[in-house]
Amino acid sequence: MNLPSYRDRRSATAPPRLPGRATTARRLSTTAAVAALLLAGSGTGTLEATAYAGGPRVSAAAACTNASKLAGWSNRRLAMLTIAVPVPETSVADATSEVSAGAGGVILFGSKAPSDLGSRLNTLKSHVPGKLGLLVMTDEEGGGIQRMSNLVGSLPWPAYMGAHWTPAQIQQNVTKVATKMAAAQVNMDLAPVVDVDGRNEAPSKTNPDGWRSFSGSTSVVSKDGVAYMNGLRDGHVIPVVKHFPGLGHSSYNSDFGPARTLPWSTLQKVAIPPFTAAIKAGAPAIMVSNNVVPGLGTNPASLSPTDITTVLRGQLGFKGLVLTDSLSAKAISAAGFNVPSAAVQALRSGADMVLFDLGSNVGSQTSAIATAITNAVTNGHLARSRLIDAAGHILAVRHVNLCS
Repeated sequence: MNLPSYRDRRSATAPPRLPGRATTARRLSTTAAVAALLLAGSGTGTLEATAYAGGPRVSAAAACTNASKLAGWSNRRLAMLTIAVPVPETSVADATSEVSAGAGGVILFGSKAPSDLGSRLNTLKSHVPGKLGLLVMTDEEGGGIQRMSNLVGSLPWPAYMGAHWTPAQIQQNVTKVATKMAAAQVNMDLAPVVDVDGRNEAPSKTNPDGWRSFSGSTSVVSKDGVAYMNGLRDGHVIPVVKHFPGLGHSSYNSDFGPARTLPWSTLQKVAIPPFTAAIKAGAPAIMVSNNVVPGLGTNPASLSPTDITTVLRGQLGFKGLVLTDSLSAKAISAAGFNVPSAAVQALRSGADMVLFDLGSNVGSQTSAIATAITNAVTNGHLARSRLIDAAGHILAVRHVNLCS
């Protein structure tokens, strides 16, 4: 809120006159009233009164922003926003308690969605505090990785798309699926996979990619990944490009144990270009893998500030939402972390939203993660500013404006 300066309207030639007590009182009263109006209109604006001939000048120095609003949230509320809660797509009401407590998203698990999924998700979203929206995400990649093809239509494995479809055809077919996803109130797809692999085999414990990869050609993956991403956006679904910095030819599948990518020197030439292309094309979100990257450190990438803050944010200039891969992966526990401690480390490293697997203890796991994050802020192991930054990225990807 900007108010015009109050200027002295007396004649420039008139002799100066000292104000009497009544005049001074009126001016102080007016200044106080203006200050009250400014403070009431903005929870973040500051007042600056500058005396000059004719009286004080009042200005609002800071505008309202999401960050300034988030600064007023409790640590617990901020922590909950960074958590995506797993839930069966056949029973999304199971996450009502967590959504009511402020969880930032839910992840749908299953292989056949109910016909009334949209109405069920609408009911779930009605429990979001402040009606700020909810990220409803699923893995709809194509081929054997599809959660709701019975509702939205089926896509072939990305390897088939890469070999038989042009980028334009990929975009058109993905848009058809995404449009139906959005109609069912699913607004985020954990796809496309832009790992460069090209091995002609199903994904497995020893190979996380296989047919999930468009190709073994970096240029093909770059073009097809952007096409898939744009198809989702055309259908009003938020794409999540994965798995940074590239799982092609990894030593193992991190879901089942410790895994390494190819050396960083190789990834820069082979695996990074598809992510660079996606970022240049406006990728809103990127998922970071749980693989260790030789040459960038000894922690899984999702827990590494070098991988996320230095490379993804710094060198590649990515400014969007960063999600972890599942912190329930065996590679995470093998690195010495449980899910709550891994969530804290991921946020410290630059991730914005943490994911974990569906199990029998989702409620207690969610609470434990939120408590670990809150305690980390309290004891100084996680900067509150980093938590606010993460929350800001989550709101931004949903186009939520706390000041409107």
